[in-house]
Amino acid sequence: MRIGITCYPTYGGSGVVATELGLELAARGHDVHFISYSVPVRMSEASERIHFHEVEVMNYPLFDHPPYTLALATQMYNVAVNESLDLLHVHYAIPHSVSAYLARAMLGRRRLPFITTLHGTDITLVGADRSYLPITRFSIEESDGVTAISDYLRQVTLREFDIKRNVEVIPNFVNCDVFQPADGKCRREEYAPNGEHVLVHLSNFRPVKRVPDVVEIFAHVRREIPAKLLMIGDGPDRAVAEWMVRDKNLARDVIFLGKQNMVQELLNCADVLLLPSDLESFGLAALEGMACGVPAVCSHVGGVPEVIRDGVEGYLVPARDVQTMAARALDILTTPGRREQMGHAARQRATSTFCSTKIIPLYEKLYERVLAEH
Repeated sequence: MRIGITCYPTYGGSGVVATELGLELAARGHDVHFISYSVPVRMSEASERIHFHEVEVMNYPLFDHPPYTLALATQMYNVAVNESLDLLHVHYAIPHSVSAYLARAMLGRRRLPFITTLHGTDITLVGADRSYLPITRFSIEESDGVTAISDYLRQVTLREFDIKRNVEVIPNFVNCDVFQPADGKCRREEYAPNGEHVLVHLSNFRPVKRVPDVVEIFAHVRREIPAKLLMIGDGPDRAVAEWMVRDKNLARDVIFLGKQNMVQELLNCADVLLLPSDLESFGLAALEGMACGVPAVCSHVGGVPEVIRDGVEGYLVPARDVQTMAARALDILTTPGRREQMGHAARQRATSTFCSTKIIPLYEKLYERVLAEH
């Protein structure tokens, strides 16, 4: 198949999943065309089956804001015609599904079906901002196929937008051959030269991720045992976290690594992953850690309980309960055999349920079904 994929190319779950999906599809023999304003994150490998088409936005004094939705629709149309695309797969409802609808309409009789995958804040934030509800509902209803990354997000979509059509759950995934336990081969000594425990946080450092809580949790842990914290990612709350680290005299123990593409080489060095978010529709960072054999301490929110079972692959704690999260992290780190037991369970859970080899065929079947209907 010839598939066009559009996503936000930034450091976040939806962009990562869309990029990994495209790479996996290309490896299975499909031609994949990414259509976005810049090269998606983690799209580092070259392949004759992977193509990138940049969306160029006109800057004109009449426009207070560049009309990205229209520019994207135009580029979708151009790529569909020039590359004979079979379908479009857009990640994030606003504005990508609206642009796909316009591109399909411009093609006239040559109908170009499009599939919309909902990732979270495109639904949960729009649900709070009712001014976008009509256009979001319209774009979902007009999609030829709709998927959500968790049953939690599916239920929120149906309830908040009064959707009458089918929304299929296809969970996020991880390449279990890339994300796997280190087996002693990692850069652990680089960050913990004296055998300290290693905690890790991976996110886009937005307020919903509660990055200051990560620092607070680590401060509690560090008072009890020698430990290091790896902060992977970047975003608006990084400056706050850096200030807190200095204020708490933790600068020697907290390492800000910024955005990283090869995150598996850092995750598999860790003993515990911290994800104290206010909301997660799935929890991709936790899954990537699980595949590396790392148990997680997460907020009991959104779709996270569909990924991690409390007390099995990690712990689920009410959001913003920093003290309990720290206590759970210390339990994993100090109870003999606990970290190994949970790490093994985490790896087993990832490989049995969320490997790309199990999830990618679900998308292929959806593509085939949508194409057969048209």
